[in-house]
Amino acid sequence: MPRDLTLRFAGEAPRSRIRFDTGGLARSGAFVRLVTGARDVVVVADARVARLHGAAAMRGLSRGGVRAHLAVVPEGERSKSAARLVQLWRVFAAAGLGRDGAVVALGGGMTMDLAGFAAASWLRGVPWVAVPTTVLAQVDASVGGKTAIDLAEGKNLAGAFHQPRGVLVDGATLSTLPARQRRAGLAEVVKKGFACDAPLFRYCERAAEALDAGDADALSEAVRRAVRVKARIVTSDEREREGGPRTALNFGHTAGHALEHALGYRTLLHGEAIAIGMRVAADLSSRVVGLAPESRVRLEALLDLLRLPVRMPPVRIAALLTAMRLDKKRARGAARWVLTPQMGAATVPRTLDVPLVRSALQVAGARA
Repeated sequence: MPRDLTLRFAGEAPRSRIRFDTGGLARSGAFVRLVTGARDVVVVADARVARLHGAAAMRGLSRGGVRAHLAVVPEGERSKSAARLVQLWRVFAAAGLGRDGAVVALGGGMTMDLAGFAAASWLRGVPWVAVPTTVLAQVDASVGGKTAIDLAEGKNLAGAFHQPRGVLVDGATLSTLPARQRRAGLAEVVKKGFACDAPLFRYCERAAEALDAGDADALSEAVRRAVRVKARIVTSDEREREGGPRTALNFGHTAGHALEHALGYRTLLHGEAIAIGMRVAADLSSRVVGLAPESRVRLEALLDLLRLPVRMPPVRIAALLTAMRLDKKRARGAARWVLTPQMGAATVPRTLDVPLVRSALQVAGARA
């Protein structure tokens, strides 16, 4: 049975409805009509997701009285580019997409970010609906309205806050997800627990074997819990104000994003890079804000149980430090780190001495 979660932002009417509905792809047209009123949409999906779920999505939209045009982009983070954004605008123009239409993002985190930003910037903003088909997209990229593309200078540097009118979380779509992608998405679930919600982290510990094996019930429960944690945070701090609670969600991202950039967005999946970034952030949390050694051990043990990377691929510390200086969360040219003194209590970002950061990166496997 479908279950809805409505996100209410301060001073405004409700703008995002999140629906948990196993098999809901078949009912996507009714949901799109409910949350946007649109009868014409452009569906954005990468090539793999289009093969796996495109036909089902188009049928579901048609059954709900929605006419849809499918726009297919290449797989991978490199599609989050200015060139691909322009191509989508041209698809929107050819399809005659107006402000009474909508964009439907079908797929993973890259597609959520790219399609969401295309919607934010087309005709100064048209509605969009997220239909995430990966764990990562269901628990993170589809919720909260952050949309962006990458530049050569860094990740997510050009973007906008543009809340999706609706998020359709269909757990059945996870059955086609490769194990590596599933585990990478679970890194974001672990992050939300360790940084923001200790009960979520403890659930992941209890269910680790089932989550690693891809058990559908365990995954659905983890996704629902993680979405509710993120919903609570982003509705209190929609635009990630300075020192606001949303900054806690960046735990592990300073090193993780730098690692992705230094590797040219190859080699590691986003969640894998964040898993390594969390290990670095936990190390620094122990040294700087007094995170208990046993808490750090529990984090690393859970990441190990989920078979997430332990050490960085070959990359030089200098390349990581350069990428960090371009991070969008920097202050006065210096990277800012989200640390946590205890599980579920991540702190306001702070700058750290470079020698300390170098040491932590080296422990994680970076080369001098």
